[in-house]
Amino acid sequence: MDVKMLATSARHRSRTTATHARALARIVGNRQIPLLLSLSKNLATPVYRAFFLTSAAGHGVLRTLAQGPAGADELAAGLGIPGGGDRLRSWLDIGVQLGDLGFGDGRYRLRSRVAKALSRPENDAVSAALEEVVRFHATVLLQAPAMLRDGRRLSLGDQDGGVIARSSRIVQPFIEEAIARTLDRTSPVRLLEIGCGSGVYVRYAASLNPRLSALAIDLQEEVAEEAAANMARWGLANRVRTRHGDLRALELQPQFDLVTMHNNIYYFPKAERTAALERARALLAPGGRLLLTTSCQGGNAGLRALNLWFENADFGGPLPHEHELVWQMERAGFTGVSATQIVPGEQFRAFVGTNAHAFRTAQA
Repeated sequence: MDVKMLATSARHRSRTTATHARALARIVGNRQIPLLLSLSKNLATPVYRAFFLTSAAGHGVLRTLAQGPAGADELAAGLGIPGGGDRLRSWLDIGVQLGDLGFGDGRYRLRSRVAKALSRPENDAVSAALEEVVRFHATVLLQAPAMLRDGRRLSLGDQDGGVIARSSRIVQPFIEEAIARTLDRTSPVRLLEIGCGSGVYVRYAASLNPRLSALAIDLQEEVAEEAAANMARWGLANRVRTRHGDLRALELQPQFDLVTMHNNIYYFPKAERTAALERARALLAPGGRLLLTTSCQGGNAGLRALNLWFENADFGGPLPHEHELVWQMERAGFTGVSATQIVPGEQFRAFVGTNAHAFRTAQA
């Protein structure tokens, strides 16, 4: 290269460097760029991770990879995707980019601690809670202003009863403690569970008292069917009857010693809760008790999103205030009503009331 060519090349590099410097100065001076970078790192990427992990857990990909690395074709076959893994790779590669999956030798593996934790069966309730946030809470946060403007409401069909039943088990240890404090463990007990979900709380009560028999009902037919299958699998079909039903339409005698309602009082509209509680008392024998556990107003962001969902539903209503629910139980005729915090630091309460007398209609 002669001197002239060297000079020309130097001038070109100088102009290129100057151009890059001016472009960089414009970028740095653009106030939207730092904001975009901050949002990408602190908001968008965590959202992408939440959605990816929800999908990977919900479709069994995490559970499959927990058994060992697998190729895209193998994963596609497990998901029932025709044509092999070519169509799945872009989705899997996002998981790699986010750091939840690793890739090497043509096979994908679990990488992040979160992905490994969500793949474990014992963390199924946490996985379902994440799915509830992504599928239901995020939806109402996005749509609430438009729904309010257009007069649209969410329906029971907008929920997935199976996911909700699994997610509610996140508070299972605390509810089980409330059951253990309330349940008579020696005498025969006739239990009615309203909104039984998967049936785990009936199962727990049955484990504490071998003389317990129960009727478990749920408002959603598919959930009641799952609970019935669980009872058969757990060897409880001869002690627990399971059916699809609505508390407000149950035709039963006042025969139960204990009625339980877990995580579902907000499925009843606020104006109808006293009547629903009154109906629950009508199914109790004299001296029988109601154990009701629920999230209350004033909780964390997740509970506030749950409250928002029910405020915008065409059934149910907002989460109760503690004092309000105590008053409604007393108005429904329960005596000795108590409210106890059962999740430390959170607005989650156990309410207990007694049917001291034969049923009578509560006075207005």
